[in-house]
Amino acid sequence: MVAGGRGPGNRPALSRCVAMPAERFADEVWGRSALLSRAAELPAGFDDLFSADAVDELVTRRGVRTPFMRMARDGTVLPASAYTASGGFGAEVGDQVSSERVFDRFAEGATIVLQGLHRLWPPVIDFTRELVDELRHPVQVNAYVTPPAAQGFDPHYDTHDVFVLQISGEKHWRIHAPVHRDPLSSQPWSGHREAVAAAAREEPVIDAVLRPGDALYLPRGWIHSATAGGDATSVHLTIGMSAYTHADVVGALVARVGDSERLRASLPLGVDFDDPAQAAAILRETAEALAELIEQADAAATAGTLAERFERDIRPEPIAPLATLAALARLDASTTIGLRDSLRARVEADGDRVRLVSTAKTLSLPVEAEPALRHVLEGGRVVVGDLPGLDAESAVVVARRLVREGFAVIRA
Repeated sequence: MVAGGRGPGNRPALSRCVAMPAERFADEVWGRSALLSRAAELPAGFDDLFSADAVDELVTRRGVRTPFMRMARDGTVLPASAYTASGGFGAEVGDQVSSERVFDRFAEGATIVLQGLHRLWPPVIDFTRELVDELRHPVQVNAYVTPPAAQGFDPHYDTHDVFVLQISGEKHWRIHAPVHRDPLSSQPWSGHREAVAAAAREEPVIDAVLRPGDALYLPRGWIHSATAGGDATSVHLTIGMSAYTHADVVGALVARVGDSERLRASLPLGVDFDDPAQAAAILRETAEALAELIEQADAAATAGTLAERFERDIRPEPIAPLATLAALARLDASTTIGLRDSLRARVEADGDRVRLVSTAKTLSLPVEAEPALRHVLEGGRVVVGDLPGLDAESAVVVARRLVREGFAVIRA
């Protein structure tokens, strides 16, 4: 199989994380309030995504290096030297995870943090891509592995929204409302350390033990801390969602200040910002010019700037080099292909040619291929011989080009 369908039972990824319809979650919960979803309310558990055995495999067999792993104890991140060592002969790197040192630190009560699982662990890679397609915000995934009765980090807030998926063991979570709502990435909790600590001493909004299959949603800014419970190791996934904000839209607009002749103009000679009246006049004139720029802004161009950022922040469905090259040799009119998941592309007609454009590449074909390209961009699976507007021989040629240039993949 070169590429397959979606996750277990073809369940939408978001529905596995929240115990309510996606539309209701979007309208009532997203970015507004914390949500606890119990296993009995969700479609299934998370055993297919990750497990305690997966932790051991990553630590012992996958050659993981920093920064894909870190460890923390009593709220303090340990130095990498405490859990890494040389990879030995044939892998002479000094920061490869040492299973012996990890075991020693873990036995002493340190939490294992496996970072970037959306780049490391195949089931999580696929799940993350599906979730990104639903949320349309960038997503990252870490695993937190905590020995019994240990706490990895002090009360804090994140500058991204999170889903917590409990994989195994138990973890006691205490959730408090924000002291700084909707923080940006430049506004970490350490800038509100005293207020966070004071809030954490108050009555929590959620005080609950998560067990396998339970899920928790926290908007950015919500204060949280967690302690492993029972006599078993706790393993949970934290899915971080870096939500785009209105501030990002403003940033995209401000990035176009060079388009404004008024904003490009020099300030007066002898300008004195210590003069309140002069400073106020300059600020007022600048604000008027900025408002004029925003009023005249090309919405499509601004949206395009944000779309390009989204493309940089995510990864499309991976291409299996060996399997794809072998499958290309067998591709014929009966082969099924599909657009790579999470790949954003557009069709541009240009005289007797048509272009398929993504951030990475541009594919130029005869204009007769335009209906076929638009059909592929609609998503889903398509049999090569059914590509509209092309005879069987031409359809095979176009399909091979799409796969060879990384726009499409061969589906089983």
